[in-house]
Amino acid sequence: MAAVSKRSVMTLYSGQTCPLSHRIRFVLAEKGITADIVPVSGDNKPEELLDLNPYGTVPTLVDRDLALYGTKIIAEYLDERFPHPPLMPVDPVSRAKARLVLYRIEKDWYGPLDRLIEGGETDAEGARKALIESLTASNELFANMPYFLSEDLSIMDCAVAPLLWRLPHYGIELPEQAQAVLDYAERIFALDSFQRSLTDAERVMRP
Repeated sequence: MAAVSKRSVMTLYSGQTCPLSHRIRFVLAEKGITADIVPVSGDNKPEELLDLNPYGTVPTLVDRDLALYGTKIIAEYLDERFPHPPLMPVDPVSRAKARLVLYRIEKDWYGPLDRLIEGGETDAEGARKALIESLTASNELFANMPYFLSEDLSIMDCAVAPLLWRLPHYGIELPEQAQAVLDYAERIFALDSFQRSLTDAERVMRP
């Protein structure tokens, strides 16, 4: 993935199937920020990554002398460093509400996804059920606006879309009662910026 409309000396250490890394690649693509993408997989971590980030985790972003880790920290930094198009609201109250929504996305949706990725088969079945039930119960949140709780694409979409992209890969099929979620997903997946955010390994996660 390489966006082309804004120059940058940034480097992103990115997992090839990591949903958190995918979130940052989506932000980069949506904002048209050029960054060198360094693929990181499993235990095969570049030596310099451990020098930049004591946890050795991805995503890790390097912007000149600044090294950042933590998905939300990186996303908000990019939004402030490259303010157009804005992905976070301008006023403090709306920003706080957006952060609260992101917190719930992490807890209610990424929590079960993490269990699917890292847990055993017994735990995975419970995680699938929890994720299906939670997304289905949230169907109305996807129904009223073109983007997630917004008229414009936001930081919340950058968090939700990578998760929805991975559902078939982890054996999750949403029911008819979640039709608005499915319709939303197809709209986001069709965006040029989302398509450019995908790695080759992520492209094969969906039929």
